[in-house]
Amino acid sequence: MSSSQAPEDQQGGGDPPGDLRSVLVTSVLNLEPLDEDLFRGRHYWVPTTQRLFGGQIVGQALVAAAKSVSEDVHVHSLHCYFVRTGDPKVPVLYQVERTRTGTSFSVRSVKAVQRGQPIFICQASFQQAQPSPLQHQFSMPAVPPPEELLDHEALIDQYLRDPNLQEMYRVGLNRIAAKEVPIEIKLVNPPILSQLQSKEPKQMFWVRARGHIGEGDMKMHCCVAAYISDYAFLGTALLPHQWQCNVHFMVSLDHSMWFHNPFRADHWMLYECESPWAGGSRGLVQGRLWRRDGILAVSCAQEGVIRVKSRVSESKL
Repeated sequence: MSSSQAPEDQQGGGDPPGDLRSVLVTSVLNLEPLDEDLFRGRHYWVPTTQRLFGGQIVGQALVAAAKSVSEDVHVHSLHCYFVRTGDPKVPVLYQVERTRTGTSFSVRSVKAVQRGQPIFICQASFQQAQPSPLQHQFSMPAVPPPEELLDHEALIDQYLRDPNLQEMYRVGLNRIAAKEVPIEIKLVNPPILSQLQSKEPKQMFWVRARGHIGEGDMKMHCCVAAYISDYAFLGTALLPHQWQCNVHFMVSLDHSMWFHNPFRADHWMLYECESPWAGGSRGLVQGRLWRRDGILAVSCAQEGVIRVKSRVSESKL
């Protein structure tokens, strides 16, 4: 997979130290070819839910689709549905259908299969570069740079050292800390767990792939961004309700992405997430991935099932 190159100098943020290749490239997104347009993917990180991480399936499906197009086109959008729960004990087969190959645009359909049944379907559209005078974008939010914020591990450690932390959060945080997640996260406004209260359905965090990917192949950076885009995304819809509800069941239903400008997924990007609506046991979330230089790189949207139970207050009478 090679195409237009990712930006080296414009995005900034510097390479992670050392020459260690990102596990997202060497393992998670390194599919095994079985036949023409047929690939097998394996699993690296499994969430505490013991269901396959949706971002992994999206990223692997995009890898499979990208292998079936020419080098001179790049992905500009993808639209996906999660139709069955993925089993982390079973590899996933990705079947690619070359739906259309046109002069400017090409479409690929991908079906992810386990035990003979589809668990996920996706359509990805690729475009040859076409310059246009018609250009605009929103402005990137003003936030502290990642160097001034705690990383995920340090933040969890800070939470665990709080003597007022409720046991339910302590157990969950220890479980999260034990998982080796292949991406780095720095929350812009981390919550105070011992003083949990209702928040707006908005959050922002800096994110990048662990390890080194390099300038190289823009298609691979898009596949890594697809993996990253599902992390903590749907949880944005829970923020106004977390003080009064316990999550009973939460899974993604669909996921869409639009790729606007070149970027490097192993450099820090700001993930701006918001939830404009929730109801009917569903939540809608929207997101934007910003390069450090203020360029809008990717837009995302997702709807998911969110079933909750009201939290019952303990009476002291």
